[in-house]
Amino acid sequence: MKKAKRGLVGAIAFAILIFGGLFLLFKCTTHIPAGYVGVVYNVRGGVVGEVLTQGWHVVAPTKEVTTYSIGVEQSYLTAGDNGDSPENDSFEAPSSDGKGLTVDLAFTYRFDSDMVADTFTRFKGQSGKEILMSFIKPNVMSWTKEVTAQYPVTEILGDQRANLNLVLTEYLMKKFAPYGIVVENATLVDINPDNETRQAIQKKVTAQQELELANIEAQTAKIQAEKDKEVAEIAAEREIVEAEANAKALRIAAEAEADANKKIAASLTPELVEKIKYERWDGKVPTVSGSGTGTIVSIDGVN
Repeated sequence: MKKAKRGLVGAIAFAILIFGGLFLLFKCTTHIPAGYVGVVYNVRGGVVGEVLTQGWHVVAPTKEVTTYSIGVEQSYLTAGDNGDSPENDSFEAPSSDGKGLTVDLAFTYRFDSDMVADTFTRFKGQSGKEILMSFIKPNVMSWTKEVTAQYPVTEILGDQRANLNLVLTEYLMKKFAPYGIVVENATLVDINPDNETRQAIQKKVTAQQELELANIEAQTAKIQAEKDKEVAEIAAEREIVEAEANAKALRIAAEAEADANKKIAASLTPELVEKIKYERWDGKVPTVSGSGTGTIVSIDGVN
């Protein structure tokens, strides 16, 4: 009986030992999700320096793990409900000409896997989410203002927007790099000027459009004048050609007539002239009236 009792106690002790071991193993097991790394922290001695990659890991009870995303994360600074904060994160940004702008911005970031241990130490064990809210977002606002302050409002709102986003991304990458934070992209999603600035911009746009229209009209008038001049020159040249052609035709006709007359004159001999006279005479003689200086000779009928 005592032997059976001792066996039962041993079995219970063994079961407790097994259960305790499994419980301890469960408590010491940490899972690192895909796209994350974990920094191991010794509660008694600070950062161990060990970085855990994705998967399951056994960590001593005296150690803790803080995870950081090394995959690209999207974040927003916006007044809309699509942001990652319940607060209105849109902010005021200046321009080089002193105009105020309300800005909504979207950016992507990740933690540098080679620097997460240093990041953990620098930010005193804060998680990635805590670093985003306490450090990344405030500095994105601050450093964005440094960039927009270099551009006039017309370029920020106009055709320089794409270039401004590139400059902003490069600037944020440079500023965050020493902290083990990589900014992949930054985009000014929505920019709203105040009413005074909006009206001034509209006036400038209208004036520019009117100037462009005037330039187009002037260019059109110039082209039309050049065409009219060309048409007039062509017409004048045609008239000159026609006049020269008419003059040449008249000269040829005159030369032909003169040549014909010359040939006719050359062919008229005294005998031929007398013959023509004789052939054309109708046999009538001139009629003489009066006498002396008052004599009148009628040549009617004489050809």
